[in-house]
Parts: sequence; C-alpha cells; structure tokens
Amino acid sequence: MFPLPPLTEERRKDLTKIVRGEAEQARVAVRNVRRDANDKVKALLKEKEISEDDDRRSQDDVQKMTDAAIKKVDAALADKEAELMQF
Repeated sequence: MFPLPPLTEERRKDLTKIVRGEAEQARVAVRNVRRDANDKVKALLKEKEISEDDDRRSQDDVQKMTDAAIKKVDAALADKEAELMQF
C-alpha cells in the first residue's frame, strides 16, 4: 500500500460542489415522484373514484413524505460537506 496525499482545499471545494449537485438531483427526483403521485390522484378524482377530501388528504400525505425525503437529502448533504471539509 502507498499513502495518499491529503486533499487540497481546492479539491475539497470541488468535491463539495459535486456533492451539492448530486443532492439537487436527488431533490428533483423526489419532486418528480411527488408530481407523478399527485397526477395519479388527480386522475382518480377526475374519474370520480375518490372524493375531493381524499384528493386533498392524499396530496397532504404525499407532501409530508416529500418533505421528509428532502430533509433526509439535506441532512446527508450537510454530513458529507462537513466530512469533506474536516480533512
């Protein structure tokens, strides 16, 4: 084995930018899932398979799940940024 040199501050900043980009892609993916779920619920409402109350409740539930997923992404991002800047 051979020792790896420590990361330079410039490289750590570059890696942080990459991590932020990945986190943003994850947020976009979560929002796309939310949009798809809400579209399916709207289709059910349009076909009168569910009531407006069920529609609203479903949208609220989907939003809560979206918020929780984005919070996890943000927490993972913060942890990774701290880890990168620590070295």
